[in-house]
Amino acid sequence: MRVGETGVVLLLTAIALNDVGVLAAGPNKDVWPLPEWPRATPAEMGMNEAELRRARDYALTGDGSGFIIRRGRLVMAWGDPKRLYDLKSTTKSIGVTALGLALKDGKMRLSDRAIQHHPRLGVPPESNEKTGWLDKITILHLATQTAGFAKPGGYTHLLFEPGTRWYYSDGGPNWLAECITLAYRRDVRDLLFERVFTPLGIKPTDLTWRENAYRPHTINGIKRREFGSGISANVDAMARIGYLYLREGRWRDEQILPREFVSLVRQPVPGVVGLPEHEPQKYDNASDHYGLLWWNNGDGTLPGVPRDAYWSWGLHDSLIVVIPSLDLVVARAGRSWQRGESGHYKVLEPFLGPIAASVSQSSLGRAKGPGQTNGSPQSDFILVDPEHP
Repeated sequence: MRVGETGVVLLLTAIALNDVGVLAAGPNKDVWPLPEWPRATPAEMGMNEAELRRARDYALTGDGSGFIIRRGRLVMAWGDPKRLYDLKSTTKSIGVTALGLALKDGKMRLSDRAIQHHPRLGVPPESNEKTGWLDKITILHLATQTAGFAKPGGYTHLLFEPGTRWYYSDGGPNWLAECITLAYRRDVRDLLFERVFTPLGIKPTDLTWRENAYRPHTINGIKRREFGSGISANVDAMARIGYLYLREGRWRDEQILPREFVSLVRQPVPGVVGLPEHEPQKYDNASDHYGLLWWNNGDGTLPGVPRDAYWSWGLHDSLIVVIPSLDLVVARAGRSWQRGESGHYKVLEPFLGPIAASVSQSSLGRAKGPGQTNGSPQSDFILVDPEHP
């Protein structure tokens, strides 16, 4: 099914009830980085240190810093853990966390027409009004790069009818940020620090959000943020955000994000899979391995990497990598790695491949597939026609 062609979107059912479960008790139940990450050797965590060193050495071809965490314990680190790096598009994956809060709080639904929350959505430029497409754009379109906005983060033209193609844009996520800002009537940065970052132990010295580069600083008198880029953070903060997602939105005894939202973030989205890419020479089959502003390996494009792996990805190859079946979180920031002419995922193989290969089979528990969250199947979701909610 195609988003925009069938009118079918995913809705979260349990969110409206604000009744989300906690993780089942297990070996990681009480392992939290409070205040620091517990440390362990690779061998203690069932990992091959030589493979981890291969991944680290490849990462260091772009200098920078990194953390590799298994079962809540730091097993390898390099660089300066306190240095802030400009994360570029990793901001999209961090920013979409605010959408998880909005869904949990009942501020919006994925099926909502975005214009319900932002009457001036897509304008300027005024030419977008003449397309007849603006009132078709949903929150889901903005969160899956299928709304049709051109790449730059400012006020850009619509390139295609919403839901008919996939195109990597900064403009679409920036409109999403404004929808969430208007829904809460507050600065999204402050919302995230209050509800997410501070509980995770992330301080303002660990994560900053620059002034807007493409849009005015306020909207309706409220501080405006851009999701396309803008966050600088250290790898410790990045890893904590990844760990929140690994633990399916739970931090200690609090369900900060709905498990159902995390499930949508981490896997290909029905209705988006199979959409043609605008500029396919850049993004290959990206619609088959993209969730809610996070990339993933759901179609197996990266051989040797579990299909439940998913990650943020910004310019300079900033990465927050989450692999639930291996109980792994990896954070890396620095300079870009050297690229060849093959597919856009190829640059990740020398980093993610050795990390995945480092985990011994004997150390694995029962793996969870990309459609499951601790035994909760994809049936937590229902398909609903937005014309008949």
